[in-house]
Amino acid sequence: MPEHLELDLAGTRVGMIHDAGPSRGRVARLRRLFPDAAAVVFGHSHIPMHESVAGFQIFNPGSPTERRRSPSHSMGMLRIEQGRMRFELIEL
Repeated sequence: MPEHLELDLAGTRVGMIHDAGPSRGRVARLRRLFPDAAAVVFGHSHIPMHESVAGFQIFNPGSPTERRRSPSHSMGMLRIEQGRMRFELIEL
């Protein structure tokens, strides 16, 4: 399994990485790691979050099985329609 992955989904570049590192500087760090991506999906912490800065999005869907410090189990959905991305956090 590669350390990180970048996919073309319906004409939109999406990066994926397990551990995005500390929250401080995360958006800038992921932007540097995935310069061609419009968004990055990551996990590791199991804490759901979605942040958008200047059109670049980062998303952690949490976990459907192991919530750790999160208030609930969750998962995520990414929809790409007409070139627009929409992340949805689904609490279980």
